[in-house]
Amino acid sequence: MADMLAQSVTPFALSALKYGLFALLLLFIWRSMRWVVRGLTVETAPRTRRGSKNAGAAEPTVPPGPSMVVVHEEGSKPRSVPVSGNMVLGRAAECELALDDTYISQQHARLFAKDGSWYVEDLGSTNGTFVNDQRLASPAMVQPGDRVRVGTTVLELRR
Repeated sequence: MADMLAQSVTPFALSALKYGLFALLLLFIWRSMRWVVRGLTVETAPRTRRGSKNAGAAEPTVPPGPSMVVVHEEGSKPRSVPVSGNMVLGRAAECELALDDTYISQQHARLFAKDGSWYVEDLGSTNGTFVNDQRLASPAMVQPGDRVRVGTTVLELRR
């Protein structure tokens, strides 16, 4: 049976299959590298020019919005954490908000301020990030009262 199948496949079909698999491999490598590079980019705050009118004025580092995150971890009492300008949530010790949840990635999500609003963004986690029970596909604006779920942990944003 295998001999008949090998004899019935033309050299053209084998070449097409070989080049098709090579193209898929290149696509996979390109997408992987794009994902890695996107994960390495860091957003920086816009700098003010010297001599501008607002150069002497103190700008708020954190726009109005949530000032506290109440963390509801499974099996422990809720705890409150103050919100900083850019918080990475995850299991890694270097995260600004380290969480002890096996369903959370090392660097799972990011809570950040941009253009006077607050956003939450999934950082390519395995289990996803949910805002008010809606799975994130892109960064989403959040406000006090919103509930962000990462793994089995629920984060409640408060003023």
